[in-house]
Amino acid sequence: MYYIGFDLGSSSVKAALIESGTGKTIGVTNYPEEEMAIFAEQTGWAEQDPNLWWKNCCQVTQKLLAQTGVSSQNIKGIGISYQMHGMVIVDRDQQVLRPSIIWCDSRAVEIGNEAFRGVGEDRCVSNLLNSPGNFTLSKLKWVKENEPEIYDKVDKLLLPGDYIAMRLTGETTTTISGLSEGIMWDFKENRPADWLFDYMGISTDVIPTIVPTFSDQGKVTKKAADEIGLPEGIPVLYRAGDQPNNALSLNAFEPGEIAATGGTSGVVYAITDSTKTQESLRINSFAHVNYTKEAPRIGKLLNINGAGIQYSWMKQNMANTNDSYNDMNKLAASVPFGSDGLRILPFGNGAERMLNNQNKGARISNLNFNLHKKEHLFRAALEGIAFSFVYGIDILKNDGVDLSVIRAGNDNLFRSEIFSNTIATLVGADINIIDTTGAVGAARAAGVSSCAFKTLNEAFSDNEHVMTYHPLKDKKNYTEFYEIWKQDLENQYHK
Repeated sequence: MYYIGFDLGSSSVKAALIESGTGKTIGVTNYPEEEMAIFAEQTGWAEQDPNLWWKNCCQVTQKLLAQTGVSSQNIKGIGISYQMHGMVIVDRDQQVLRPSIIWCDSRAVEIGNEAFRGVGEDRCVSNLLNSPGNFTLSKLKWVKENEPEIYDKVDKLLLPGDYIAMRLTGETTTTISGLSEGIMWDFKENRPADWLFDYMGISTDVIPTIVPTFSDQGKVTKKAADEIGLPEGIPVLYRAGDQPNNALSLNAFEPGEIAATGGTSGVVYAITDSTKTQESLRINSFAHVNYTKEAPRIGKLLNINGAGIQYSWMKQNMANTNDSYNDMNKLAASVPFGSDGLRILPFGNGAERMLNNQNKGARISNLNFNLHKKEHLFRAALEGIAFSFVYGIDILKNDGVDLSVIRAGNDNLFRSEIFSNTIATLVGADINIIDTTGAVGAARAAGVSSCAFKTLNEAFSDNEHVMTYHPLKDKKNYTEFYEIWKQDLENQYHK
């Protein structure tokens, strides 16, 4: 028997099958091959059609079953991971009323900022652990103000994963973790933040039924079964946003554990047991997948926009045509640590939240035309991105995170020895590289929910461990260069 996991991104839907007895990955695939379109009617807007997400879930399921040769009748449960913060609104007939306003849409920024001031910054920080910001509830408020004829038809407010679960089960449900990512959960009162809804002029009736993250969240209907090709009556057993789910996939559940991603942007997601924050304007805090009021597990998320996109830019514009990232890493390794004095601030991908939403672009410092070559630029880029991660982790430490270990996937910047050694040495923690995906994690989580595994740790202990980077004993040079880099940062961004 098997469990299937879906990971709904903004570019494609990934799906994975795992064996119920062993947790072994049987197959992983994605659909479509080309990235899904994001529609931007105005600058700063970003929308997608939820009906297309569902169609792609159906297509990826058929592709995965054909690829693995597994009979759909042997699938016993479903797990869902999804792009966070999106807004899907449906009427009483569960029909989508407008395209989803997705995570990277910025139209509701001022609405969230005004609510932060209006209801009181102290109350938002102490109860929500966040500013309302440009999150899901603020996006619904935008619809109320700008599309009243659509707002009047709203029955339920859904996150992207809630929508997929609704299409599967016919039921509108959500989770505490999901409500917290939409900045709708009051951690002090342990219930939806009705006072924030009142301020927005939105009825809490739009909140779907709240179900546990790990639970029977509804059964696949006959209509859904006919469309997606899964057995009627099997349960949806798990649901979480992509960053909490990524942490789950990397076996990060306890305080001090960090799940990190070094893709186009960088993400540091740290687990803590503290429901307090003093950095609500630079980081976000969400209920983790194993959160309970009695044993709170909060995921503190710090995002770095200027990360892998800088290395990608160098590959496109400075590397030889046929050079891979591995080739660039080898060239970078031929240069000593510190890149012979060349330093780079990687923040050239929009406003950086951890730098108080400043957008001043990237910066190359101390470039010497008689000394530096492209290999110096490659190394300085890797060091600069690593330093930005360390800077972010320092912010998390200042917010109560007691770091014990970092875990990262095997498909991003962390494959670079320069990059990972720099971070491990400066923060004084091991970095474990794990070969897994969000879809695999969601499938395993479904197994946890149905008791195919005794514990979360048991479900994820068999993840394929690729390697571990240990802190280097001699960190003097690393510390000195990092302090010089920080001085560059402060001169550029804190004037």
